[in-house]
Amino acid sequence: MDGNGRWATERHLPRNSGHKEGVKTMIRIASACNDRALPYVSFYAFSTENKYRPASEVKGLISLMSRMDEVADELVKRNIKLNVMGEISYFDEKIQAVIRDSVARTSSLTGGVVNIGLNYGGRDEILRAADMYRSCLGKQPFGDFLYTAGQPDPDILIRTGGEMRLSNFMLYQLAYTELFFTETYWPDFSEEELDAIIREYYKRDRRFGK
Repeated sequence: MDGNGRWATERHLPRNSGHKEGVKTMIRIASACNDRALPYVSFYAFSTENKYRPASEVKGLISLMSRMDEVADELVKRNIKLNVMGEISYFDEKIQAVIRDSVARTSSLTGGVVNIGLNYGGRDEILRAADMYRSCLGKQPFGDFLYTAGQPDPDILIRTGGEMRLSNFMLYQLAYTELFFTETYWPDFSEEELDAIIREYYKRDRRFGK
């Protein structure tokens, strides 16, 4: 969900205003995916590298996580389960409690899954999974130890904001995912653009290396 800061700067607003607007867009697009019967959607909200941004921006990003209960409210309305990817012990106890409560409130819901990456990094996920895989002596599939255990690999990756890189997101799962990059800043990303990308996806010939 790239471009929140630039969206705000171009409007002469604090960068954190862009992140607040980005949360609204995340809820809107998650709902749009649910309306289109897409059972899994993932959002990269706070990476393992984001913590090295200016302190004021990091503080603002983390404060938004206290609104995770608002995200959970919307998911409950739609019977969608929340799954958090990442090591949340980095955050203070209050934020951790909000995250855990939000996950618990949706844990039995069956209408789809929304993954949100919080202090998440693809490399860290692989190392974490490898350690657990080694501990079980290979008696379970490696994928069982990823944050997305039990879910299919993504069909589509969309990166907004004009950057054309993965930035340490779901590196194991994206092996054969179709990639889409758009200049649109995340707060401006619309359902119409989502639909255009989905239409383009269906034109692609996926061979999975075969």
